[in-house]
Amino acid sequence: MSPIRPTRRALVAGATAFVATGAAGLYLPARAEGLAPTPTMRGGANNYLPGAPIVDRIGGGGFWMTGTVRRAGDGAPLAGQRIQIWAHTTEGHERDPHSHGATLTDANGVFRLEMPQIVPAFGQPHGHLAYDSGEYETVFLRPVMASPSDTTLNVDFVLQPV
Repeated sequence: MSPIRPTRRALVAGATAFVATGAAGLYLPARAEGLAPTPTMRGGANNYLPGAPIVDRIGGGGFWMTGTVRRAGDGAPLAGQRIQIWAHTTEGHERDPHSHGATLTDANGVFRLEMPQIVPAFGQPHGHLAYDSGEYETVFLRPVMASPSDTTLNVDFVLQPV
């Protein structure tokens, strides 16, 4: 077996790439410095009910609302943050108290809450989510699903300290 001998061009290109990425800090783990906070969406607070209880599941389930909660600036995951969720579903309207529930983020800032299938309201299948606990600025989101047949919706929050 003959030894592999890199060409001068390959050595120069490799060294240049190493210097360029090393100088840019890309050899270190990625950081989220300067991560901008999530703005409140128009219509996100529609039918909001303050103080919805923390629940294991809303209704009969079958649909998963998931996401993450991170801190603006450094992107650190935020554990123990309360996220309220509500929607127009196969079991009720988004204004019905039984269509509302809240969950807490885990140690990695991840939340998951099972709920009934979301159905279109005003022509759009959408959910409502809120962070409203006070340590960070309140954020209301109203993400629209790509299709009414989707069985999950993932939403990420980046929160700004008050």
